[in-house]
Amino acid sequence: MLSGSPCYGDALLSRFDRDALRQPGVRTGILLIGINDINFPAMPPRAGLDCDGPHTPLTADLLLRGYQRLIAQAHQRGVRIYGATLTPASLPPEREAIRTAVNDSIRSSRAFDGVIDFDRALLDPAHPDRLQRRYDSGDQIIHPSEAGYAAMSEAFPIGEMGLTKGR
Repeated sequence: MLSGSPCYGDALLSRFDRDALRQPGVRTGILLIGINDINFPAMPPRAGLDCDGPHTPLTADLLLRGYQRLIAQAHQRGVRIYGATLTPASLPPEREAIRTAVNDSIRSSRAFDGVIDFDRALLDPAHPDRLQRRYDSGDQIIHPSEAGYAAMSEAFPIGEMGLTKGR
């Protein structure tokens, strides 16, 4: 969201209006972003193509200010925006603290028009910083399996969003 990368392209902050808000007929957006912002600063720089660069230090406050900018852009265009909590990612304690603080704010701030709690949908109750085994794609870190994505779809507040299943 905050930093562009030679492998992943421009930061969302610089392309959100073009890539999402200016699309014909858009009325609602879902914002699920930030885990790479949390992880990339901790990755060691690499020789050659460094996909995780620029390794910018990050705090929960910086991420939350980025969300505020995106929320303001959406609302200026009359678009509702739902915040999605960051999924469990087996992070070291200092990065887990950022993820947890961001999720707590997404849930409690009322800055978004609604919340989709992917974290609670996927976490292992015995180890809340990890995906449930059945939702793990096999990388044992962050990427959900098909069952995980199905659980995420069940977490959508369809009625609250003014949608019906099958649309």
